[in-house]
Amino acid sequence: MPRTGHLRAMSSLAVAAAVFASGCFGATRHMMAPPSPVVAGIAPGDIADVAAEADSLQLVDPATLFRVAEQIRTEHRPTVPPPKRTVLALSGGGAYGAFSAGVLVGWTASGSRPQFDTVTGISTGAIIAPLAFLGPAYDPQLRDIYTQVKQDELYVVRKSLRTLFSDALADNTPLVRKLETTITPALLAAVAAEHAKGRRLYVGTTELDGRRQIVWDLGAIASRGTPADLALFRSAVLASAAIPGFFPPVHIPVNIDGSVYDERHVDGGVTASLFFRPPWIAPERRADPSFSSLHGTDLYMIVAGKLYSDPEPVKPRALAIAAAGVSTLLYSGCRGDLMRLYTACVLTGMNYHLVAIPAEVPITIASTDFDPVAMRKLFDVGLKTIAATPCWRSTPPGLERGEGVSLRAGTQLTRTGTDAVPIKAAERHAGPLLYHPAAERATPATPGSIEK
Repeated sequence: MPRTGHLRAMSSLAVAAAVFASGCFGATRHMMAPPSPVVAGIAPGDIADVAAEADSLQLVDPATLFRVAEQIRTEHRPTVPPPKRTVLALSGGGAYGAFSAGVLVGWTASGSRPQFDTVTGISTGAIIAPLAFLGPAYDPQLRDIYTQVKQDELYVVRKSLRTLFSDALADNTPLVRKLETTITPALLAAVAAEHAKGRRLYVGTTELDGRRQIVWDLGAIASRGTPADLALFRSAVLASAAIPGFFPPVHIPVNIDGSVYDERHVDGGVTASLFFRPPWIAPERRADPSFSSLHGTDLYMIVAGKLYSDPEPVKPRALAIAAAGVSTLLYSGCRGDLMRLYTACVLTGMNYHLVAIPAEVPITIASTDFDPVAMRKLFDVGLKTIAATPCWRSTPPGLERGEGVSLRAGTQLTRTGTDAVPIKAAERHAGPLLYHPAAERATPATPGSIEK
């Protein structure tokens, strides 16, 4: 290095040292600080500001709102009940889709799995969706994909420095080949046949430049009768699972008013964790409330993951902190989508059924780690979860034990959990309380929150 360059570098180091020195007190304070509650082994859901939360009980608590919402949901039913229908919504989650596959296979084994009128899927849920739509006969394929397939059968990480300037860190050509063996002309014909009966299959992608969700009607695509149908069907599923930056975008040509344009589509999970589409109704019956009403429709949602991320210490490094923030945002987004679907159920009278990986289940892999051993464990968790009584919950996120928002008026906190600090009865809200972290654990009211 020339001497001028060396001096310039030394100047930069000096500036950096000065900046570090100016924040030396803060850095020293950080290094000498006591551990965080998580590092000390205290669960975040077991920490309460008793005074602040006791005061909140005088207001309208979530359980009261839930009770009112349930009353609204069950009222205003049509005079003539509409036909019973079911909708299945499958979330994204990568390798955690093994749990969703296990739920479906276990559901079949229970003898109570319905034929879904509508199936929607996002990301890994989009891969599962066609097989779930076609029914239990395709369970062996579900089991194989999510318990036997190895990572190198789905993608290969690029190790060249040029990867930093490419459109993806990994090559998903193996996944393309896997979809070709899964989404066959026979499967396409089967989907078209069910579409003709009035059943519907949808997957969601994100149009990269427009940054909006696109919902693809796969049954309509399968029914067009053109040579391009199979390729477009596969492209929509592949795009729904194309993690931005990790997998390359899927190019889909579109014709707009006679001109051809190229759209790039990526993971549907960027714009929605899961989504709802209503069952199809024949045009001549749509004006008849006895057919068009959604009242009594069962909406089943399978989340390929947990509702809340596991607490874990975050290293004091920029990338680690950013990664933790993005992860937390994704979990929060999923809960927001589930709450919106609950609102739709309240307004339409649909029945809300939700299942996710139980909070106590350890997850040892990242969502992009397709390790057959770990995925078989998640698949088995799905089998056991759906076989348990109860298994489906009817409450949106935020109402079950440990899910409430932590209210604080200061920093004097109390550890609850098994050593819960009771709140005097006079401090309680008059209505029943589903769960409150600082409330007495002996009498949590559960207004039908969990069901089989």
